[in-house]
Amino acid sequence: MTTIAFIGLGVMGSPMAVHLARAGHRVHGFNRSPGKSAPLVAAGGHAAGSVAEAVRDADVIAVMVPDSPDVEKVLAGDGGVLAHAKTGALIIDFSTIRPDVARSLAARAAADGFRMLDAPVSGGEVGAVNAALSIMVGGERREFEAAKPILGLVGKTVVHVGPSGAGQTVKAANQLMVAAHLQALSEAVVFLEANGVDTKAALQVLGGGLAGSKVLEQKCHNVLGRSFQPGFRINLHHKDLGIVISAARQVGVVLPIGAQLAQLMAHAVAVGDGDLDHSALLRGALRMSGREVD
Repeated sequence: MTTIAFIGLGVMGSPMAVHLARAGHRVHGFNRSPGKSAPLVAAGGHAAGSVAEAVRDADVIAVMVPDSPDVEKVLAGDGGVLAHAKTGALIIDFSTIRPDVARSLAARAAADGFRMLDAPVSGGEVGAVNAALSIMVGGERREFEAAKPILGLVGKTVVHVGPSGAGQTVKAANQLMVAAHLQALSEAVVFLEANGVDTKAALQVLGGGLAGSKVLEQKCHNVLGRSFQPGFRINLHHKDLGIVISAARQVGVVLPIGAQLAQLMAHAVAVGDGDLDHSALLRGALRMSGREVD
């Protein structure tokens, strides 16, 4: 049994923390909105009143918050992890942030006597609920080996991909590919509907061939039913594509499709679709073709 602090109990963090509690670990969760702690408490965990309280006795500290500044505040801000956790604790950052920020925070954590991994996840809310996430882990191999029993409780595919920041780099590539699949799916649906094809049947047969993908498998019901209850919000994917473009610029890589996808995602935010699931890129594809948007 390990004492785990879990900071960030949102759409992804809450089910992840619940899995850890149900596995028998002592989990102390903190979220800025206290009501988000209810599922963890129901699973046998504890709701902390602050980051400092959550991490005080923790052997492992998990973080799942939206963006780079949020992680910096949780770790290095007033009342943060580095000021209040016990020396030697293992920090696992499940958030999706800039690779350079991940490297900087890992170096600072090490200087203060902590161990740190960047371990962003892919799989969305469904993956979190089913403990079937794909986790790409950056950091020292020995820290990865120490974290594997914890990571295996929330993820199905858990891979060490390199030193600090590597996990975030792989996650950026993941978000680029997912956005491309979503946009291609959106355009295909607009094309099929405009030609009067049975779209449900068409997606079924496309899913059985080379055009099949996890995106098609998991998001076809969204586009067919025009149901965009968020599993992963456009606002967050917009942020992630900003990370892709920034990281690509730092290493001198040209990503023409990535740049266009970033603009399409930015357009979705600008027209008010930011809080919808990222499959709502379909709405933008419909607008561009002059089709009705429900």
